Amino acid sequence: MSSGRAPQSTTPVRYHLAENNLAWMRYPFEDPRMAGMRDAIDRINRLGDRSPGFVWRFETEAGDATGVRVLDDPRVLFNLTLWETIEDLRRYVYRSGHAAFFRRRREWFLPPPREPVALWWAPVGERPDVAEAMARIERLWRDGPSPAAFTLKHVYDPDGAPVPRPAQRSTNDHDRDP
Repeated sequence: MSSGRAPQSTTPVRYHLAENNLAWMRYPFEDPRMAGMRDAIDRINRLGDRSPGFVWRFETEAGDATGVRVLDDPRVLFNLTLWETIEDLRRYVYRSGHAAFFRRRREWFLPPPREPVALWWAPVGERPDVAEAMARIERLWRDGPSPAAFTLKHVYDPDGAPVPRPAQRSTNDHDRDP
């Protein structure tokens, strides 16, 4: 039974977990009502960057990805990261200082009209770009969860096998990440 971790061996990890999430803003990014989110981005990104299992975060020259526009919609914020394991990503999202920020998401973001998170296993050393991340989430929307694009509720291991959901989950453990 797989835990969602890349298979253990005497060689380094073969895959990293790629995570793309989208968030539909309630207000324009520069609107004063977005200040609580906007002012916390650097702190939250630094927290993620220092979290166990964090590998990489897509960022523009501005140091974040808030200027990236996808889906021809200026309200959509884009995020793309790599993690060692699914457990590392979950720990950061739901059990670190990010959790308090995450709980406030309804102040700044609309309920997503579609699944906002796509996950997949990327070979170690590869860095997905915006086009690949968007292709993965669009594939998830079109075909549903599969080894090529899945969610925190429907996980696949790096070999493409479904991973059973954990027996016990926190009430905050869901995959509606901003």
